[in-house]
Amino acid sequence: QVQLVESGGGLVQAGGSLRLSCAASGSTFRINSMGWYRQAPGKQRESVAIITGGRINYADSVKGRFTISRDDAKNTVFLQMNDLKPEDTAVYYCTARWRITGALDADSWGQGTQVTVSS
Repeated sequence: QVQLVESGGGLVQAGGSLRLSCAASGSTFRINSMGWYRQAPGKQRESVAIITGGRINYADSVKGRFTISRDDAKNTVFLQMNDLKPEDTAVYYCTARWRITGALDADSWGQGTQVTVSS
């Protein structure tokens, strides 16, 4: 099992910055990828940034503004969010995909952290 705990959300004005953190615990050696999703009111959950080994994928809407990074020694992934816009307002969820056995993977999710950007 892999457990995730997020921190760092809050209220910020447009153009401001926030940094989210997600600490993983449990069977962290089984983790293949980690990243961030978000869900705005009335919308589907969407991928924001995923890091898999040396590869990183960003949603088009955040490219050039958000940066994902990880500290493997601390089993932590970060999301640095700059130039925030009101449309970035959402609950942000940390996720990790980890290997159960063989070719079978599972996804773990954090509890979510609210990010609110005022105009």
